Amino acid sequence: MSFLAHTPVDKMTGPYARRWWALLVLCLSLLITVMANTSLIVAAPDMTTDLGLSSSDLQWVVDSYTVPYAALMLVLGAIGDKYSRRGALVLGLLIFAAGSVMGSLVDETSLVIVARAVMGIGAAVVMPATLSLVVATFPRSERAKAITAWAATSGVAVAVGPLVSGWLLEDHAWGSTFLINVPIALLAVFGALALVPPSKAQGMGRIDYVGGLLSIVTVGSLIYAAIEGPHSGWGAGPVTAAVVAGVGLVAFVAWELRHPHPMLDVRKFTLRPFSGSMLAVMFFFFGMFAVIYYATQFLQFVLGYGALDTGVRLLPLGGAVFLGSALTGMLTPKLGVKVMVVTGMVVGTAGMFLLTQIDKGSTYGDFLVPLMMLGLALGLAISPATDTIMGSFPESELGVGGGVNDTALELGGALGIAVLGSLLGTAYRDELTDLVGNRLPGEAMEIAKDSVGGGLAVAERVAQDPSAGPQQAQAAVDAVHQAFAHGVAQTSLIGGIIMAAGTAIVLLVLPGRRGFARKSSEPGVGTAASEAATVRERTGATR
Repeated sequence: MSFLAHTPVDKMTGPYARRWWALLVLCLSLLITVMANTSLIVAAPDMTTDLGLSSSDLQWVVDSYTVPYAALMLVLGAIGDKYSRRGALVLGLLIFAAGSVMGSLVDETSLVIVARAVMGIGAAVVMPATLSLVVATFPRSERAKAITAWAATSGVAVAVGPLVSGWLLEDHAWGSTFLINVPIALLAVFGALALVPPSKAQGMGRIDYVGGLLSIVTVGSLIYAAIEGPHSGWGAGPVTAAVVAGVGLVAFVAWELRHPHPMLDVRKFTLRPFSGSMLAVMFFFFGMFAVIYYATQFLQFVLGYGALDTGVRLLPLGGAVFLGSALTGMLTPKLGVKVMVVTGMVVGTAGMFLLTQIDKGSTYGDFLVPLMMLGLALGLAISPATDTIMGSFPESELGVGGGVNDTALELGGALGIAVLGSLLGTAYRDELTDLVGNRLPGEAMEIAKDSVGGGLAVAERVAQDPSAGPQQAQAAVDAVHQAFAHGVAQTSLIGGIIMAAGTAIVLLVLPGRRGFARKSSEPGVGTAASEAATVRERTGATR
């Protein structure tokens, strides 16, 4: 038997024999790209201390990965369709590994940001390639199960990232959280060559590079404005980026409507199954990433857990994702996509609202139930939504479909951290100002208001000041803890309202089971795949 899996999918006479092993490789590849986002949240305190990061620096260390990741996925997914989906996966993994090596070696803020951007470019190649290869490799009767495993992996990675990062930080510097990606990426490269069959679109034609460029400008500018505006103020840069994003979106839609072979057929957004599923993915990750962002900080800074202890305490979220995925695999064929997606969003919204009860005296137990509800909700909702989105694209556009789905996921997550993170910072600063007043020097007060970590650093200085003493230091710590808990509660209220509104929109947009035509006659076809046949037919995807 040859080491390489060399027979293309479209040349096989039956289902690929090693497809479940291939799925394992694809899920492993997906795992490290999502972990790269969440693991850094736990490593942030060590990086801030070692590199002397300001709040703005830390923001861009995190988001320099997100901007190219979200902006490039659509275009790179199309390139993978055209030339080689497996080749795109391998190339993306190698780029991701190279960025990880660089990130582990550098010790300057600007170079860390560059390394994270390189990793983001690699992830933008990997993520749509994994999803398109899942759909291309599995027969339609098994796709719903395979996509459920893929979606569960993305949810579990949210919890596993902090755990792995925390374990490494027990005995190693923050650079180890970059370096751990390298052996995993190389293992995935060898696994892809040995187990994932080659696949590419047949008769795809020329790539719409103009539409691709417009999509990059639009998404990149939108994410930049969403990150920089709330954090640094709506000055010339963020406002200009927002205007560019708006103009770019109009130009993209106009171009795609007139192009004979568009990068993305924007008419799909007029179809309720597709647009409703896209909105569900975006709203869900808007809330999920934001909650992980500030729950992790609360566990570390307020409750005093170390990096590893924090990661361990996020594991129930991953377990709940598996439970939700198992339930949706059994229930979606019986109840339909709409019921499962909306149920998941309701459960997730309820979990967000529970976090409004957080106060200075809250313990880990007050976070446990909301985190498990969010994990369960992700497991219930994301798989059928993703299955519907991917079912809307023909075999020749699976990379584009993966790029569209993943852009919605990453855009939702980026907006969640940017918008709700900004609201958290504002609520924290206002409450701390009310609690402390003028009892701290001006410079110290500015540091304390910048972040909860800065507030605790100021309290430590107060404790070391002979003229102050332990009582004043403890009062400063209490004020910081109370202010941050107040910020978490207020942010969760706004986030819950936004997610509730998103749930209502998805409920109205997604059609019921009678709204989907059942076009597939294959036995064992999952509900989402069957319902998505209508979208494929109406957009010409059945050609």
